Amino acid sequence: MSELLDFLLENEEQFRKSRLAALYSDFRQLRTINPDGYAANVEAWRKGLASATRAGHVPSQGSTNDLLVLTVDEGLLRALETKQWGRPLALGTVIREAIGKREMMPLQEFMTATESIYQKSWNIRPWGIISWGLRQLGVVGGLSGEDALPTGRLVILANVEEASKHVSNKVGGRTSRIDRIYSKAAFQQSFENALGAKPLSQADMDVLLKFLAREKGLVAYDGTTVKIKASTEASVSAITTEDTSIASLKSLISDIESQTDVLTQRIEQLSLTARDAVSRKNKASALAALRSKKLAETTLSKRTATLGQLEEVFSKIEQAADQVELVKVMEGSTRVLSGLNAEVGGVERVDDVVEQLREQMSQVNEVGDVIAEVGQGTIDETEVDDELEAMESAEREKKEEEERKEKAKKEEQEAAETKRKLDALDEAAHKASGEKVEKTAEAAETGESTEALRRLSLEEKPERIAAS
Repeated sequence: MSELLDFLLENEEQFRKSRLAALYSDFRQLRTINPDGYAANVEAWRKGLASATRAGHVPSQGSTNDLLVLTVDEGLLRALETKQWGRPLALGTVIREAIGKREMMPLQEFMTATESIYQKSWNIRPWGIISWGLRQLGVVGGLSGEDALPTGRLVILANVEEASKHVSNKVGGRTSRIDRIYSKAAFQQSFENALGAKPLSQADMDVLLKFLAREKGLVAYDGTTVKIKASTEASVSAITTEDTSIASLKSLISDIESQTDVLTQRIEQLSLTARDAVSRKNKASALAALRSKKLAETTLSKRTATLGQLEEVFSKIEQAADQVELVKVMEGSTRVLSGLNAEVGGVERVDDVVEQLREQMSQVNEVGDVIAEVGQGTIDETEVDDELEAMESAEREKKEEEERKEKAKKEEQEAAETKRKLDALDEAAHKASGEKVEKTAEAAETGESTEALRRLSLEEKPERIAAS
């Protein structure tokens, strides 16, 4: 089983083994007897091919599988072939449906279009009209050759839109001119993983750049230099000779940095080789390694010096570019201030306006004073004083009455408290008197008992004497 078919079976729900018979059959007749089933089969194939292409599992012409371009040929049929079901019989119909619905587009037509593909009305080929008419008459198969697989390379627009969205999110908010300029190679290196781990091919990058420039207006692209639209621009400006020079300088610096990394690694490796040769007492190998090391060190020194010079030049260019942007902002601010000052009309106009404002405010104050005087003339101050005195007298009487009531209430509470305390004292005294009487009675009883015992003892004593 091929890599493509394995991917479809593992990742696409519609490619369950129970559905393979329907998907691999010639389901074109379902267009009339079961339109929903026909549409479901077409959609399953369209979605599956788009996903497999995006994941890099569809064979293509180059060494790297395309992620945005589907290559439709014999290789695709072989990759989809199974022992049980053979090759998909209606794949040609699926491709035609996708092209008709603008889900796929021939690569050549996509790259040469002068207008946006979203605005352009694709031409309806006479063959399509004839085929449609025959289908309406019930001739499902159509003319001979209708079911043949149309070969070629097709741009999958859903994949292109997804890659475009990734690039747009990544470059959003850039304002520096230097950061927005790339060579084509640098742009591909920066955004080759727009769809995941697998990199975009060269054909993919050409399609993506064309889409970003023509459909999205996000970049300007002349074949070698890419310029991203600034976040403050309404539309991306055209590429200038300065932009091309900046892109070339950035690429050159990147190349020399890569060379210095390689030379540094080579010097380290030659040092290890020389030490190993010395340990093995191989003088010739050690000398050869050391000579190569010296040559590499000389080359590295030159490359490092060149890199330093280029970086200094690049720093100056970056500074100048920032200054250009700053001057543009200042010019725009100057125009704004000039327009606002023109609307103000100058200092003299402002003085006139302020003077008129003061006059109008003064008139308002004068009118208010007159109105206040008129209001004051109609009030009898004596009546006001008499009414105020009556109100104060009533308030004093009310307050005195409240104080009398409060005092009487307080006196009643104090009398009640005094009575309660006296009653408590009387009760305690009465209780104490009762306890004293009880003790006196007990004492009397005790005395009587003691006296009786004493008498009894005296009476018994003579009797004991007589007995003895």
